[in-house]
Amino acid sequence: MNKQKVLSFMKDVGIVPVVRTTSAESAIRSIEAIYEGGIRAAEITMTVPGAIQALEKVADKFGDKLVLGAGTVLDPETARACMLAGAEFFVTPALKLSTLEMCKRYSKVVCPGALTPTEVLTAWEHGADIVKIFPCGNVGGPKYIKALRGPFPQIEMIPTGGVNLETAGEFLKAGACAVAVGGELIDAKTIQDGKYEVFVERARQYLEAIAKARAEMK
Repeated sequence: MNKQKVLSFMKDVGIVPVVRTTSAESAIRSIEAIYEGGIRAAEITMTVPGAIQALEKVADKFGDKLVLGAGTVLDPETARACMLAGAEFFVTPALKLSTLEMCKRYSKVVCPGALTPTEVLTAWEHGADIVKIFPCGNVGGPKYIKALRGPFPQIEMIPTGGVNLETAGEFLKAGACAVAVGGELIDAKTIQDGKYEVFVERARQYLEAIAKARAEMK
């Protein structure tokens, strides 16, 4: 999938599930569940043991039917390994310019983490496709996105942290192009109990919340 296609796909879906689990197997099963619930994007974090293998398996299984990303990418070497495993977009928790350069070199979508106005602008100037605002919930949530969008209407933003079913729509209305959801969607307790069907239902609820917010914005 080319870069523009990946970007528009992410924005259309409107939600990027952050899959941070304790095993590659539970990460794969979680993605299968949210896919069944209708979400066609997912990010596997590098904190998952065997994350690269999980990326490979998910990429093999879903191909172009799902936009797959690598999360918590701390350095360019990891980014390259994830590319070879099939990741289409790359998310970092902090602003590391060498990781952005690696993603640009191979024309891949990169969403570096930033928080302050200076970091947000620096990320954008160095080629970020979307800037991940993290940890957004700790600094005002949707109000913080709205505040940043004032001086930076041209910068695409995805909030991470503080996004749940109640706030997802508010973040979109505040100017986010999509939202990233972690433990509020895929949590350890549900995985421990083996109740992956819960994720199917939650995925549907998040898509409904996003569709509702977008309809109200028209």
